[in-house]
Amino acid sequence: MPYMENHTLYYKKQCPFCQKVLRFMDDNKITMDTRDTLQPGNQNDLVRIGGKKQVPCLVINGKPLYESDDIIAYLRSTNA
Repeated sequence: MPYMENHTLYYKKQCPFCQKVLRFMDDNKITMDTRDTLQPGNQNDLVRIGGKKQVPCLVINGKPLYESDDIIAYLRSTNA
């Protein structure tokens, strides 16, 4: 699967919903930028983009998409 440009996944390692998305990406060989919100500056970037700290958040061309099932459905539809 090619690298998905203009897509960034914000996540926390201990979040089960984030793990669900990351596992789907791994199983389907989907690659993109990923940012752990526990790393300095990443949570501030997420809040600046979407107005909240909620993860997982897939940022697509600067627009946030929340909820693991919605993110997986989007990834499935764009990588079918």
